[in-house]
Amino acid sequence: MPNARPISQEGKRIDNTVTAEYVMGQFCSTDSGILALMRQHILLRLLFGVLLGATPGPFVPVVAVAQVIKSGPPTCPGVALTFDLCPVRKGSGYDQPLMDYLIRHRIPATFFMSGKWMAKHDPEVEHLLSLGFFEVGTHGEVHAHLPMHDADEQRMEILGPVKMLQEHYAHEATLFRPPYGEYNDVTVAVVNMLGLRFVQWNIESGDPDPTLSAEQILTRVATRAKPGSIIVFHANGKGKHTRRVIEQLTSDILPRKGLHPMTVSDLLNCTSSNP
Repeated sequence: MPNARPISQEGKRIDNTVTAEYVMGQFCSTDSGILALMRQHILLRLLFGVLLGATPGPFVPVVAVAQVIKSGPPTCPGVALTFDLCPVRKGSGYDQPLMDYLIRHRIPATFFMSGKWMAKHDPEVEHLLSLGFFEVGTHGEVHAHLPMHDADEQRMEILGPVKMLQEHYAHEATLFRPPYGEYNDVTVAVVNMLGLRFVQWNIESGDPDPTLSAEQILTRVATRAKPGSIIVFHANGKGKHTRRVIEQLTSDILPRKGLHPMTVSDLLNCTSSNP
């Protein structure tokens, strides 16, 4: 590569603390313009391809490498109601009253399922996938703390439920949410390499917190909800008052604010004032 700086010993060290920006800076710090961006991105994909034991895929814009989605377009009067389905040690792991309400009223929602949860809830997975107003994403294999793991371990944790959905349910997952919302630069690079969309949130309901009342949770969500918001709840039975909050939110609060529930994908694809 013309004009590239030599690789220092520090630049040769690749582990889960190396950032994408640092790596690109070491290899391609002198070129400028779109050609430099293309070279940087191709090199980054090659670098992580070796690290992850994967074949580099086709070129995509470099800006996608570090994209972590926390909200949708602020011009679209919709909000994404998202529900994490983490594995549980006790209980059914499935909030039936909440699901009954969502299904009865055909409320669009996105569910992020862990592989361990799916392994114990085959009928529920089948049912969720059969409903057109629901959307399914993944939430790691065993709900691990990703920043504590190296790149290959993160890849296996992220890829597990993606492969399960593909092989057992013929469903191509495109959305990923990290367990506990935790990630580092390696996580972002791995998710990009796997061709997934990295979805976080900008409103945390706090529904697993036993110290919060339904009114407190509803107030927290209602005061922060705005066009493009992505709100996180839980549908694995660990959410406190979740059914009650969702019922008031969808039947009263959101309509009064001119907002509509949407799936994450529909929210991100919304380009007008009418969802």
